[in-house]
Amino acid sequence: MTDAAALPGQPRGAVVSGPATDRARCVLAPNPSAMTLDGTNTWLLAEPDSPLAVVIDPGPLDEGHLRAVVDAAEQAGKRVALTLLTHGHPDHAEGAARFAELTGTAVRALDPALRLGDEGLGAGDVITTGGLELRVVPTPGHTADSLSFHLPADAAVLTGDTVLGRGTTMVAHPDGRLGEYLDSLRRLRSLTVDDGVTTVLPGHGPVLDDAQGAMEFYLAHRAHRLAQVETAVENGHRTASEVVAAVYADVDRSLWPAAELSVWAQLEYLGEHGLI
Repeated sequence: MTDAAALPGQPRGAVVSGPATDRARCVLAPNPSAMTLDGTNTWLLAEPDSPLAVVIDPGPLDEGHLRAVVDAAEQAGKRVALTLLTHGHPDHAEGAARFAELTGTAVRALDPALRLGDEGLGAGDVITTGGLELRVVPTPGHTADSLSFHLPADAAVLTGDTVLGRGTTMVAHPDGRLGEYLDSLRRLRSLTVDDGVTTVLPGHGPVLDDAQGAMEFYLAHRAHRLAQVETAVENGHRTASEVVAAVYADVDRSLWPAAELSVWAQLEYLGEHGLI
């Protein structure tokens, strides 16, 4: 989910419609909103010569969308063999149980409450389905259960809501924590430096073809917002709603409730570090 409209200087990419990389295809869920941008990106992944596919984030409980994902796999000559979740927000995970019924697959996630089957997901896990390799990257902060998936063969990372294709991500206080989120951004940046990741396949919005630039932008944006919040508190704005009105005045007011969650996370972070 996003907490702001597109910002000046943000890296951009082409809108995804169908194939995004050699192994990744997007099926866009019909749930556009201020919080979900164009809708949720459901990712269908497979090796080109494999009959098996992996789906990341089936999306909302929308029968037409879930069947469209199955159809997209079948049209590509694939059978969905595994379902993965980046995190538990309904726009990503609500349809997972029904999708599992349609495909006969297990659902793997970090949160045990979201799993269907015996296996979860955790740091260091490597998924190999039909020859496809996905490496699990813990990226908490947006939510406590947020994960990303490194797709080495395409020099890509699937980021769920941790990094979006447009705008910036809310830190969903109290479940989300800013310190963890900043660590997650640094972890993703290290993938671009140390592992050659060039492409971001986000949970909402277009593909970003400058992964390192996206991570640098997000880190700079967070530092800028944190400084603004600190200044707002110094100027006498004490509550999260007062800080939002001062700091997020340039953001659509419909997004202020989400911004308030992020401000609570920023106030907590500043307090923990003795800055306010």
